[in-house]
Amino acid sequence: MSATSISLADLLAGADAAGHDHAATEKNSGLQHIHNHATGSIVWFPTWKKYRETTDWREEVDAFAGDLKSGSTLVEKVAARSVAGELESLLKRAAAASDANLFVQENLTRHLTRTWAVADAVAEITGKDLPTGSPMPSIFAGYPYDVYAQDGGAFATTLWNDIIDARRNRALADEAARKALKPVSRKALKNAARKAARR
Repeated sequence: MSATSISLADLLAGADAAGHDHAATEKNSGLQHIHNHATGSIVWFPTWKKYRETTDWREEVDAFAGDLKSGSTLVEKVAARSVAGELESLLKRAAAASDANLFVQENLTRHLTRTWAVADAVAEITGKDLPTGSPMPSIFAGYPYDVYAQDGGAFATTLWNDIIDARRNRALADEAARKALKPVSRKALKNAARKAARR
């Protein structure tokens, strides 16, 4: 796999600069996009195929390959734990973020590309072909997303929604916890004591 000399940042900047014909840009660039209606911006991300043509891909795969080789001989298990841990961390940070729409804009593309890079690093270490989604790499056996469907578009869209939901779900959980911790009235305590005495 020969990488081109373009970086992912340059690729994304080029799409941003291309103006408003997003469909044409998407078709010609190997990028996809999601409209962030809350902020009025466009979030561009590469397809997993296009990502492999960037200088970032080679650097990321080599970095993961180094970590995986030194970490364990059970490369696939370590990688599976790594992608699950990164996702858990992302959603925790999303839940704590003050602005979910800004958070998703700043973190989505990075998470997609890191996830694809881990799978590619595993393939290189274990001497397999780079994954194309079929068969699904074993490191994604328990992963909640189909990372290769629609060239990565399905992964991006579902993860986007989960990141936005993480903040709302946390707010709902906090509200439920607050209600559960409401001080019990004196009357309710007396009634409970009376019931207990009758038993």
